Amino acid sequence: MEQPRRSLLSIAGLVAAATLLSKGIGFIRQSLIAATFGSGSDYSAFAVAYVLPGFLLILLGGINGPFHSAMISVLKKRTDPNQSDWIDSITTLVTCLLLGVTALLMVFAQPLVVLMAPGASSEVHRLAAEQLQIMAPLAVFAGLIGIGFGTLNAREQFLLPALSPLLSSLLVIVAIVIWGRSGQSQVLAWGTLAGAVAQWLVQVPVQARLGLGQLRICFAWGSPEVKTVGLLMLPAVISSGMVHINVYVDMFFASFVPGDRTIGNLGYAQLLVQTPLGILSNMVLVPLMPLYASLAVPDRWPEFRQRIRQGVVLTALLILPMSMLLSVLAQPIVQVAYERGRFTPDITQEVAALLTAYGVGMVFYLLRDVVVRIFYALEDGQTPLRVSLLAIFLNAGLDWVGLKLFGAPGLALATAGVNAIALLVLGIALQKRLGDLPWQSITKVLGQLMVITLGSATCTWLTWQQLTAWGSTWGWLGHLAGACGAGIIGLLVFGIAAVLLRIPEVQELRNYGLTRLRKSE
Repeated sequence: MEQPRRSLLSIAGLVAAATLLSKGIGFIRQSLIAATFGSGSDYSAFAVAYVLPGFLLILLGGINGPFHSAMISVLKKRTDPNQSDWIDSITTLVTCLLLGVTALLMVFAQPLVVLMAPGASSEVHRLAAEQLQIMAPLAVFAGLIGIGFGTLNAREQFLLPALSPLLSSLLVIVAIVIWGRSGQSQVLAWGTLAGAVAQWLVQVPVQARLGLGQLRICFAWGSPEVKTVGLLMLPAVISSGMVHINVYVDMFFASFVPGDRTIGNLGYAQLLVQTPLGILSNMVLVPLMPLYASLAVPDRWPEFRQRIRQGVVLTALLILPMSMLLSVLAQPIVQVAYERGRFTPDITQEVAALLTAYGVGMVFYLLRDVVVRIFYALEDGQTPLRVSLLAIFLNAGLDWVGLKLFGAPGLALATAGVNAIALLVLGIALQKRLGDLPWQSITKVLGQLMVITLGSATCTWLTWQQLTAWGSTWGWLGHLAGACGAGIIGLLVFGIAAVLLRIPEVQELRNYGLTRLRKSE
């Protein structure tokens, strides 16, 4: 039993390192965008235009997305080393369908952007329609990337999928550096499209070498594997799509806030949340999904239940301190990340308020994602679908109330509330499906972790106040030093308290870290 755990942590470490590098480049990209375009009609237009192509890229082409999860679930149960025929058949089918989607996006670009952000200005609508037409082919490449990610991860090829988003960020950076001074926001659209093409191209030779698909048309759509993937993937696509639709429901309401800035501000805040969330999500879900898929059979359910506890506790253990830092240190984080060029201090205040609210809800988002992947491993896409449908209507209602009560931050708080309710409903459904899950021990540990998170948040805030008072004349450097110092204190408090609680998963992480440290000496 110990060896699989060490293997799981090793995979998590590899994925985390690769994702950290990729997210780091993505952070540089977004900081450059903020300095070049600021927060106004130009960037808000790109944010609106990116809604549908980005939705497809995250939904279909993202690690832990439906294509990724479905391919792993099927491949992990097949022993034939050459799976090229049915994989190529799925690729052909998906490409045909998504070419139709691309055509629709290009033809109906103008009414679509108006529908997504009806309260935005006509200038935003015009710019967004132009950029949507440029990025429409992302639909096709999203599907190809997602299929590649799933097949490679199923064959324990984790490094390339985790690193390939780096190419997308690099090409956007290159586009801004060369053409950004022109002031044309279309630069972002062309750079984003080029990045997606690069992400797909780097996968092709590796897939071919491993017998996981080639660049050929194949119509074996009646094979059992194609049917299984389709039956699992279709509800999973709809279910995951419903989750992402909640983000765009937020944008719909944000478009009615005067000034054409709130849409762009949501994008800036979401990136600061998604950067650590993406790293931690990949650390947890990439190694857990193949493991869950192999255990999701009745004769292995006792071990499956224990691994569910391990996944939930590890997720909370990793995300809670990060959630605390983003919420407590939102203002200095936004200042250091964005405040330069056209990104002014008043924009910082607006984005920091959103970041605080998003930080509060991070734990519910990631825990819900873990539970959804458990259902996918059980080849049950219907339950997450039904919960996601409910969440859309709930999110719209909470958005309306949150905007009235708290302004723009109310949109982020509504998202947190929706994810918390969805997590509760999914947990109840999972209990009915598997029975005898160790909920008592899970909730006890989660409660303990919540308490020490509040304690570490208090220590972080007090330290931040004191350090910034001492370094108030240091300007930007003072904010950076104060945030780093306060963050280190908060993490130390959280880490020491977690170790003293003697939680098994904490001890496992501690032992793994010590082992890796000794090997590096």
